[in-house]
Amino acid sequence: MRTKVSVIGSGFSSMVAACCLAQQGVEVDIYEKNDGPGGRASYFEADGFCFDMGPSWYWMPEVFENFFNKFGKKASDFYDLVQLDPGYQVFFINDEPVKIPASKNELFDLFESIESGSAEKLDQFLKEAEYKYRVGMDEYVWKPGRSVTEFMDVKVLKSFTKLQMLSSVTKAVHSLFTDHRLRQILEFPVLFLGSMPNRIPALYTLMNHADLSLGTWYPKGGMYKVTEAFYTLAVSLGVKFHFNMPIDAVKIQQRKITALISGGQEIPTDFIINGSDYHHFDKEILPEEFSNYSSSYWESREMAPSSLLFYLGIDREVPGLEHHNLFFDSDFKTHASEIYETKVWPSDPLFYICAPSKTDVNCAPSGCENLFALIPIAPGLKEDKALHDKYLAEIIRRIKLKTGVDISANIIFKKSFSISDFKSRYNAFKGNAYGLANTLKQTAVLKPKFYSKKLDNLYHTGQLTVPGPGMPPAIVSGQLVAEQFLERHKIKTNGQLI
Repeated sequence: MRTKVSVIGSGFSSMVAACCLAQQGVEVDIYEKNDGPGGRASYFEADGFCFDMGPSWYWMPEVFENFFNKFGKKASDFYDLVQLDPGYQVFFINDEPVKIPASKNELFDLFESIESGSAEKLDQFLKEAEYKYRVGMDEYVWKPGRSVTEFMDVKVLKSFTKLQMLSSVTKAVHSLFTDHRLRQILEFPVLFLGSMPNRIPALYTLMNHADLSLGTWYPKGGMYKVTEAFYTLAVSLGVKFHFNMPIDAVKIQQRKITALISGGQEIPTDFIINGSDYHHFDKEILPEEFSNYSSSYWESREMAPSSLLFYLGIDREVPGLEHHNLFFDSDFKTHASEIYETKVWPSDPLFYICAPSKTDVNCAPSGCENLFALIPIAPGLKEDKALHDKYLAEIIRRIKLKTGVDISANIIFKKSFSISDFKSRYNAFKGNAYGLANTLKQTAVLKPKFYSKKLDNLYHTGQLTVPGPGMPPAIVSGQLVAEQFLERHKIKTNGQLI
């Protein structure tokens, strides 16, 4: 009889792990509490508009491509990618908006036009970012985080200083550039990593390589096309999906989970890979004596932000907006401090607007715009639905201020999504949207472990373990946990344990 692995949750890391195991002949079933695949990368339709609910930036395309290649496939077998040009647009307080071009030469010209001498410095900065990216992706990101000895490789140790692990993003950026616009453009990719840029290791300037060198892409049909690709691949490999099946409890005997329990139904299994919220499974599903971590451990974790999201259907076009728009027209430091230090609802927030209808006419009715608005906020805040209308009004006011277009009378569909929704839909710890903060104290071996210390057949994957949050890291996480499982248990070609 083939080895049976039950995967909880159908986010990217879950589906990736399922595909890797199924390829080796393992019998894999995925149990998802919601009505479709994708976890946070899901979508919904309303009044002719199609809304991606979660991820909206497609970066690091080679991570997706390399994964599909493992199965003799290409990303283009499932969806068509287009590179956005400009990649995104940034609005500032008193300056003209800055559009980030896809061309490297045009990017250098843009920086030089803002600050004399900055083109040469940007070239230097991006070469260092590329080095960090290559070493990070080739060496660091593929470590399973089981022991510090994984990093005792001579090649890894030699790279430690050049990776600037003990310096900060702020120091790396501010040492080269003085103009506030250039600094904010280069610090923006780490805004969602879970701390102030002056506390994020300079290693993470590798994200500037992903952003400015590798480019910003869009899968035609929306980000959910990527979810559909992973789902289609998994089904083709024999993975079975079970939707609307939340896991309520587990049955444990002799250091092993022998069955999952959903709605009173027992589901026998040999192994579990938990791709749902790690904290929820560890503290709410497992009996206390089998938890990997104590409540005090979880409470001591520094979390990346949550978000207040708005899905808006607009019955007119909105000139002045690009596909991706960053509204940095308020004080960057104040908002970051309110997320990471004082942990209060923001007084004058920065925000992000995605207008995919600028690229994809099929996600909105003709002559209309599909807008996705996001305000990063501190996780764990007390939900106040009355504040939603206040923040939406502020978003509308600043869109009008920067583009000259007042959309207040043109909103024909509106839905908000915030902390309580992240908790109810995804069981997200403290309603977080982006997992653990990527501080030095929560990197690599200092993240929650893949494996259970108290149960012999339980593994974890996803954004609260290595390598971290985001679509590409989730793809890596799923592959890592599958590799660890196969290495530890030695699966025969017919899917049976050796």
